[in-house]
Amino acid sequence: MSVPTPKPQFPTIRVRGTPAERGRQLGQQARHQIQHNIELYRELFRHYAGWDWHRVTNYAANFRQPIADYEPRYLIELEGIAAGAGVAVEDILALNVRTEIMFAAVARQAARECTAFALLPAATADGHTLIGQNWDWHPGMRDTLIVLHAQQDSGPDYVTVVEAGLLAKMGFNAAGIGLAANALISDRDRGDAGVPFHVVLRGLLDAETMTQALAAINRRPRASSANYLVAHRDGEAFNAETAPGNYTRVYADFAVGDMIVHTNHFTASRFDLCDVGLWNGPDSPFRYTRLTHLLRSAAGGLDVARLQTALADHFNRPHSICRHPDPAAPAAEQYATIASVIIDLSAGIMWLAEGNPCEVAYRPIAGSWIG
Repeated sequence: MSVPTPKPQFPTIRVRGTPAERGRQLGQQARHQIQHNIELYRELFRHYAGWDWHRVTNYAANFRQPIADYEPRYLIELEGIAAGAGVAVEDILALNVRTEIMFAAVARQAARECTAFALLPAATADGHTLIGQNWDWHPGMRDTLIVLHAQQDSGPDYVTVVEAGLLAKMGFNAAGIGLAANALISDRDRGDAGVPFHVVLRGLLDAETMTQALAAINRRPRASSANYLVAHRDGEAFNAETAPGNYTRVYADFAVGDMIVHTNHFTASRFDLCDVGLWNGPDSPFRYTRLTHLLRSAAGGLDVARLQTALADHFNRPHSICRHPDPAAPAAEQYATIASVIIDLSAGIMWLAEGNPCEVAYRPIAGSWIG
């Protein structure tokens, strides 16, 4: 493994207040990154889906009501982001339904992301609870990422590493809940309106108990398949594979062992649909088994340093846990690990590598609620 080298840090954005206030503050502080993100997705949707931006935003408008039905505050927050960034609300909606747009356009080859884990106290050297992931996406998207610290007027404060303009990605909150996620694809993913993937992620960061976290996944019909990995600092975790629809399409696994690993394919024994992800991303099973083997071999002695090494693993490169661009693929179809996160929920600290963990040193980020 090469010696980690410095890279530009993701901008730190701090917001507080009501949903409208927080949205506007985010839009103002991350205006450049949001506008850049819109331009990148304009090209991405054109390449993968053949859709121009007018068609994209018209489609995204279909999700306004499902978002409002799920949580009215989130739509207000999105409207605030748009106002602060000086862009149309439909532009911000389009960013937040990027996954669903790909499914609507049957551009499923674009949906590849993430190797995730959760470790319970029995697996770690110090008895802490850890959760995290490598986030694999288009390399150019790295320039749109921010570290968002939110102090809410209602709900727990939270930290998330996220593309500018989106509501949430992986992160953790003051209630001790941490979140990682994986893209999944089933034959039911057709882009039908419902609660978008990234809006559910935001709902999970609002949860103050594990019961509320599971309810955030179940309470309204979802628009797309996804995997949600959730852990609590008191040493519990669950994993929920989901397909579009209501609670009947939630395949939940409640941890009774000492760890959970997940990548981009369905693993639930009762999953009865077609797993398109195995066709789209045949590297997923190998990342899953590789990380499982690496973590199992050190169970009981795992710590942040060992996780950093595991997340920098290059078995099956370039389609490895630490993913690198494939020189044989067209430029628009390159993927790489654009961020790596390890969250120590017991300590309230997130370790972040802003790029491939084999090349970039992790830095600690504490939740604002840690005294």
